[in-house]
Amino acid sequence: MKTRVVITGIGAITPIGNDAATFWEGIKVGKSGIAPLTAFDTTEFKVKVGAEVKDFEPEVLLDKKEAKRMDRYCQLAMVAAEEAYRDSGLDSTLLNSERFGVMVGSGIGGLATIEEQHSRLVEKGPGRVSPFFIPMAISNMASGNIAIKLGAKGPCLSIVTACASATHSIGESYWKIRNGEADVIITGGAEAPITPLAVAGFTSMTALSNNPDVTRASIPFDKERDGFVIGEGAGILVLESLEHAKKRNARIYGEIVGYGSTCDAYHMTSPSPGGEGGARAMTLALADAGISPEDISYINAHGTGTPYNDKFETEAIKSVFQQVAYQIPVSSTKSMTGHLLGAAGGIEAVICVKALQEGFVPPTIGYQIQDEECDLDYVPNSGRLQDLKYALSNSLGFGGHNGTIILKKWSEE
Repeated sequence: MKTRVVITGIGAITPIGNDAATFWEGIKVGKSGIAPLTAFDTTEFKVKVGAEVKDFEPEVLLDKKEAKRMDRYCQLAMVAAEEAYRDSGLDSTLLNSERFGVMVGSGIGGLATIEEQHSRLVEKGPGRVSPFFIPMAISNMASGNIAIKLGAKGPCLSIVTACASATHSIGESYWKIRNGEADVIITGGAEAPITPLAVAGFTSMTALSNNPDVTRASIPFDKERDGFVIGEGAGILVLESLEHAKKRNARIYGEIVGYGSTCDAYHMTSPSPGGEGGARAMTLALADAGISPEDISYINAHGTGTPYNDKFETEAIKSVFQQVAYQIPVSSTKSMTGHLLGAAGGIEAVICVKALQEGFVPPTIGYQIQDEECDLDYVPNSGRLQDLKYALSNSLGFGGHNGTIILKKWSEE
């Protein structure tokens, strides 16, 4: 019999809330985190808007010395992980540290640090590059620093699969616990890509929306969509074997029951036609969960707002769910948060956990003009109260990486 894997803690720092509770309240009311960019001067940039974390003071939330030795993506990861750890009620003195792991992914890692230190190298010479440059820049350091802080000596990995990083991290953590390799794993993703180089690069590849209107920039599934809005933040879950959670009388938010991972093997940035790779990931996750397409109550789509992604993801959902696809609410919460790249699946997993717990389907805000090629129920503009049992979350990354997780409303059965 497989070990059941439950969620006992959640943490989030996002463009619409700097903790999980505030974030979820923002999601429920359809709050937008998209605003004019403030991280740098956008005068020469085509893209003027982004989804920034607001009022984030790492020196207050973390040890001041510690914060200075971390890139922003790592600071965000630490704050969200500490929130999730506190929320779970775990006590390090009662944990078997060798069966306590961390798997937190990031698509890019410390890009702001790389840009800053490269400028220092060019302007002031090699002797002025920080000795902390390397540990601040590398994308595994979120997992490493969280493990150091919490004393987690079990499996400690950092999965890098672009925009699927957090979802793959959660899925692989689920499998590790289910297979008996760990009792507890802190997992999810963190990203801080709002830098001049990243915005310029994504703009050059025509991935970002050029619309300066904050209400029409991130509009997944809308016919006028023209790209995604870049975002930042972190979303973290505490996963735990059911037996371990019950032994300590932990509060249980929900359960992870299925995971699928595939590759398009098609193109560096474009999804495969018809969303074939994403469809296989969903099919694998359903099989892993031992449920049928009819059992899914809600789909949190990858839904970036790029023309190809939304069209092909819609086709993928229809190929897996057939006629049932039209009866399942599908929303893109990136309409509110922007696209957090490697952290997207982390905050979207938090959304699914809360949606199941409260019986609430989040909206796709900013939806105005129907696209005949995107004809599912995208829950336009207002969320809904609805009894939910299983939620499916998709993440699709550059390189053809596809990840799907399925979460279940908590019940003893």
